[in-house]
Amino acid sequence: MTGYLLQKLGYALLTLFGVVTVIFLLFTILPGDPARMMLGQNENAEQIAVVKKKYGFDKPIGLQYLYYLNDLSPLSFHSANSDDYTYLSENKYKATPLFTMGETHVVVKVPYLRESFQKNGKKVSSVIAETLPNTFVLAVSAITIAMILGVLLGIISVLFKDGWIDRAIQLISTLGMSVPSFFSAIIFAWIFGFLLHEYTGLNMTGSLYEVDDFGEGAYIQWKNLLLPAIVLGIRPLAVVSQLMRNSLLEVLQQDYIRTAKAKGLSFYTIIKKHALKNSLNPVVTAISGWFASMLAGAVFVEYIFGWNGLGKEIVDALNTLDLPIIMGAVLVIATLFILINIFVDVIYGWLDPKISRK
Repeated sequence: MTGYLLQKLGYALLTLFGVVTVIFLLFTILPGDPARMMLGQNENAEQIAVVKKKYGFDKPIGLQYLYYLNDLSPLSFHSANSDDYTYLSENKYKATPLFTMGETHVVVKVPYLRESFQKNGKKVSSVIAETLPNTFVLAVSAITIAMILGVLLGIISVLFKDGWIDRAIQLISTLGMSVPSFFSAIIFAWIFGFLLHEYTGLNMTGSLYEVDDFGEGAYIQWKNLLLPAIVLGIRPLAVVSQLMRNSLLEVLQQDYIRTAKAKGLSFYTIIKKHALKNSLNPVVTAISGWFASMLAGAVFVEYIFGWNGLGKEIVDALNTLDLPIIMGAVLVIATLFILINIFVDVIYGWLDPKISRK
């Protein structure tokens, strides 16, 4: 298992390196001068020159790429010269120097995602740290709803195979997979947050934390989580229920299930002790893929419901051309996607030990 895990980590590092390269090239070749984007309507030649020097925009593309890798790498090299972009400044890098080679410091630090163009030089890592937990709460809530209800509906479909209950679940699943999340969000917000607000008490928009009317602090408003979590969980719920039904029906045709039936075990016992675990592999695949995509795909749902998460922050950054936030958010989402896939591979190794021995 250790060798299997190390192999997956190696693939993950190569994938992450490719993602970093694509992100840098994609946003570097975009038309427009980043310095002008940062200064807006207040730019002049002198200010543009200062910004370009501060952020390394005056260097060749190849050197800018090396600077970007150096910023992201936990083990990096920094200059003792205050005129250099890589100058080891406490305000810029929280670093622990390991040793010095001439005027170059070799340090260990957290990845530096640079500074926002539009938020008065606020660090991108701080912006992501403020918004990512909200997105994580929303994604976990949505995938939990999808996982529990999807598995239950899949089992119920098998119990009532080819009956009207089974057909109704299949119809609902088909509708759930075909309706886009942004359309579901608008419909749910309008019906439950506007038309039925008097009965549900739910709002059309709202985030996890709200400030009270007297400005004395923020408090958690759990009811604001309900609608976006349900909307975000509809499509994975439909996929999980279909996969669970098909996988369970396939497992129930196996020889060892027939043997269990011949021994006189009840259908409930057979599903619980023999069929359920072996039916979960495709479900785990679907859940992992959907959870990772939710961190990126929650953009429209968050924006419609006014949920202050990473998705809404990305939309705002796109509207203001705040490239560092967009690049940092995409990189964080890609990293989480890779880590989740590694975690799923470990679960696969537990469910089927033959996989980890390949």
